[in-house]
Amino acid sequence: MQASWNGQVIAESGDIVKVEGNAYFPPEALSSDCFRPSSHRTVCGWKGEAHYYDVVVDGQVNANAAWFYPDPKAAAEEIRGRVAFWKGVTVSNG
Repeated sequence: MQASWNGQVIAESGDIVKVEGNAYFPPEALSSDCFRPSSHRTVCGWKGEAHYYDVVVDGQVNANAAWFYPDPKAAAEEIRGRVAFWKGVTVSNG
């Protein structure tokens, strides 16, 4: 699967875990130059605390468009460290 934004592929992998309709990519699948850490956090009752990345392509910033759970609750262990997308990032079968 591929994740793209602003016409650029920002993540690509065949190793996807789907949870609640979201495709979680392994961290090594990300194009590291397209991501920068964000201080934004949210909490999910069963997954735990989500951390975010801003997606950056050609100088354009999509704030908090990628999220991950660095230390998920036991029920969400399968997505530990994996990254999912929203806010206009397209996820497709490539």
